[in-house]
Amino acid sequence: MVRREVAEGFGSGVSPRVLAVVVTFNRRDLLTESLTALRAQTRRPDKIIVVDNDSGDGTAGLVRTAFPDTDLVCLRRNVGGAGGFAAGIARALADGADLVWLLDDDTVPEKGALAALLSAREKAGSAPGGETPALIASRVVWTDGRDHPMNTPRAKPGASKAERDAARAAGGVPIRSASFVSVLVEAAVIRERGLPVADYFLWNDDFEFTTRMLRGRRGLLCDHSVVVHKTKVFGSTDVDPGERFYFEVRNKIWLFTRSSGLSLPERALYAGSTLRRWGRTVAKSEDRRTLRRAAGRGLWAGVRRGPRSTEDVLGEVTPPGASPGLRALPGSPPRPSR
Repeated sequence: MVRREVAEGFGSGVSPRVLAVVVTFNRRDLLTESLTALRAQTRRPDKIIVVDNDSGDGTAGLVRTAFPDTDLVCLRRNVGGAGGFAAGIARALADGADLVWLLDDDTVPEKGALAALLSAREKAGSAPGGETPALIASRVVWTDGRDHPMNTPRAKPGASKAERDAARAAGGVPIRSASFVSVLVEAAVIRERGLPVADYFLWNDDFEFTTRMLRGRRGLLCDHSVVVHKTKVFGSTDVDPGERFYFEVRNKIWLFTRSSGLSLPERALYAGSTLRRWGRTVAKSEDRRTLRRAAGRGLWAGVRRGPRSTEDVLGEVTPPGASPGLRALPGSPPRPSR
């Protein structure tokens, strides 16, 4: 049923309804750049949803004044990128989205970014041996044009020849995961498999969500869709995180033990690479004591309990009278399967 729903509209001349979701927290200047770039797209989103994680810098007022056509969701406290994207996606699904385009507030898409994603989607679905991808990720570059190492989607191991050929025909390569910096996701697949896990707060929430969307399905990196990720520094995920290492460790424990996104062999593979990366992070750190303390807390928290349901987390921060889409959430992700 889902495969049929995802494929509907091809060849019919009907343009899919695309809703963009941008999550923000205390970065009004960067958000302004991002929203301005979204407005300037050669194929504009049908609606832009901004989720404000209780910013204290006047973000909500800015959006209401400068971008009055934007659907603004103001949460009552900061629930991180994970909770923000869960709230925004729920709003998009309630509003009848066919596709949801997820972007960080420091992401500035080039003018043809969305048009390229949609073109790749159609080409991949109509290619011999092809099918509509569950999600398509943009190429992410830093401010100087270099590919950003923090946002490189993971290539899909063992992709079939048919899948590689279909991806090549669409101008991309098969992937197994992506980041929330810029990814276009089929709404039908989200309705089947659930929202991001809001209790992750930050780190690994996009990896968990996209691997869950892509398990048994196809994903694509589209090189022709380019966005600029305006992080303060150019670096990868093993840059010293300080106290935030807690979230990296806790969420990886949750991911490997409680998510259905990865198969058992994949969990073993990614767990090994995670341990190596943690080792590099600690070795490069100038404050190893802080990292060890954060890792210990994260390990204990990850083992002691699993994440709360997304419905419970968002129920605490959804303002009275908010859209029913924030209340009527898809169920929590299923437990891992072998």
